[in-house]
Amino acid sequence: QVQLVESGGGLVQPGGSLRLSCAATGNIFTPDAMAWYRRAPGNQREVVAAITFGGSATYADSMKGRFTISRDNAKSAVYLQMNSLNPEDTAVYSCNAQIRTAGGIVRSYWGQGTQVTVSS
Repeated sequence: QVQLVESGGGLVQPGGSLRLSCAATGNIFTPDAMAWYRRAPGNQREVVAAITFGGSATYADSMKGRFTISRDNAKSAVYLQMNSLNPEDTAVYSCNAQIRTAGGIVRSYWGQGTQVTVSS
């Protein structure tokens, strides 16, 4: 069974940094695209950043220059380094992985979410 296991959330002061990790486990192929999403209270889920198998990254405009997404294909893992955090970054962050099955179908998997709170 495929699982995405996240870690690294927590409470941080404005201007601080956090690093989120997410690893895909199970008998799987290396994920294709991987991404981080977030959902703040009262808001819809939004994409934070995405990265292809080859390492090409894209970011939401408000995260450019502050967040960095990376991955380790050998570990089927994706990371999100978040710097210069502000209270508007408070949200539940979830990772997503597009994983190909043995039959060639790409399925989407989600992590359980990790809370990031930016507050003084």
